[in-house]
Amino acid sequence: MVEAEKQGEHAHIRCRTIIEVLGKPKEYVEDAIKEYIEHIKQDSELVILNEDYSEIKEQGPLWSKFVELDLVVKGTKKLIGFCFEYMPSSIEVVKPEHLVMTNPELSNFLNDLQARLHNVDMIVKQLKAENDFLKHNMNAILHNAILICLKVSRLSLEQLSQITGVDKKELEIFVEKLLKENKIKKENELYSLA
Repeated sequence: MVEAEKQGEHAHIRCRTIIEVLGKPKEYVEDAIKEYIEHIKQDSELVILNEDYSEIKEQGPLWSKFVELDLVVKGTKKLIGFCFEYMPSSIEVVKPEHLVMTNPELSNFLNDLQARLHNVDMIVKQLKAENDFLKHNMNAILHNAILICLKVSRLSLEQLSQITGVDKKELEIFVEKLLKENKIKKENELYSLA
C-alpha cells in the first residue's frame, strides 16, 4: 500500500492536452500560442513529446488557434499544477491507467481549486460592477446627447443615428424611452423636445 500511495506523487503521467489562444489581431494569436508553448517547455517537470498546431480560424471579431500536446508530467501534484497554471481546454490522462492520490494531495488540490474559484468569483463580481457602472453612464451620456441634438433642431432617427454614431436600431430603444417619458415628441418622423 505504501508503494501505491507514493505512485501518485512520483508517477510519470502521460497525457494529451489542448491549449487554445483566442484574441486579435491574427498575428498576435499566432505568436502568442508559440510563445506560450515555449514557456511550457521551460518547465523541467514537463516533457512535450509532440505538438500539433491547428490552422488559425476566425471566430467573429476574434481569431482562435489551438495546439494539442502529448506530454509527460512528473506526478499528480505537477499535473494539477499544470492545469491551474496553463489552463488547458481539455486534458486526457493516457498512462498510467490507475493513479492514487494521498489525502494531503487531494486536500491541497481541493483547497487550491476553492481558492481559485473564489478569486474568479471576486473578479466576475468586480467586472460586473464596473460593467453596470459603465452601462449606466453610457446610457446617461446617450440620453443627454439626444436631448442636446433635439434642442438645436428637429431630427429624424436616421439623422440622430448619424450624429451620435449609434446604430439606428439601438438608438431607437433610447428614443422610445424618451418618448414614453414625455421628454421628446415625434411629428412626421421628426423628433423634437417636448
